[in-house]
Amino acid sequence: MAQFLRTRLLLGKDKFIRLEKARVTVFGLGAVGSYATEALARAGVGSLRLVDFDKIKITNINRQLYALHSTLGRSKAEVAKARVLDINPACKVETFEMFAAQDTIEGLLDNKPDLVVDAIDAFNPKVQLLSYCYKKGIPVISSMGAALRTDPASIKVADIFESHTCPLAYRLRKGLRRQGVGKGILCVYSSQPPQAPGVDADSLNEGDDFIRGRKRLIMGSLPTITGLFGLTIAHCAIEYLSGTGRPERKARK
Repeated sequence: MAQFLRTRLLLGKDKFIRLEKARVTVFGLGAVGSYATEALARAGVGSLRLVDFDKIKITNINRQLYALHSTLGRSKAEVAKARVLDINPACKVETFEMFAAQDTIEGLLDNKPDLVVDAIDAFNPKVQLLSYCYKKGIPVISSMGAALRTDPASIKVADIFESHTCPLAYRLRKGLRRQGVGKGILCVYSSQPPQAPGVDADSLNEGDDFIRGRKRLIMGSLPTITGLFGLTIAHCAIEYLSGTGRPERKARK
């Protein structure tokens, strides 16, 4: 197809065909996941399963690709699907407006994806997803904390057990060890320490962010940093799916 000519020219026919045949499941379509999904669609990935329970809010506009005044109140998953199909009408797109949890993850991965993108911003579901993928041998690339960062040059790619400085990655390592998880999960993180504290949601009238009992801090962020996190994840995914990535990027049992 003509829209993917430049991708085919760079990767070659055989590697591009691998992208066309690839199945990717993306968990989280916010500040990081929306940019990852965009790049995967524009690279020609042939099948995308998109998972996000949330609706678009006005506070999403500063950093989320799908957030516009014209899309306020709409499902992130459905807006994402429409955009992907506008980029590549041949892409097979499935959407699930569901919360990733211990009782839903297995069903959400029943399509046996070639790769999972973890752009979830809630701690417990993130641990559960990464643990499930690790134990089932499903390759996964996970986003660490992108909020409260300002330095693009500090964005790194590493095994989660070799990452440093990021408080979320530190907590995840502890949680994953308790689940019996070791090395084998690729992540994108920032080596820059957080630049400011989060603000309690109550003080900003963000009551709709209290979902399923989880109290959240509102953290400042820039579209440049969150976007680069998502694009870096997508780049790693394209490398892996096209066969140019390193074998150690696949999760090990």
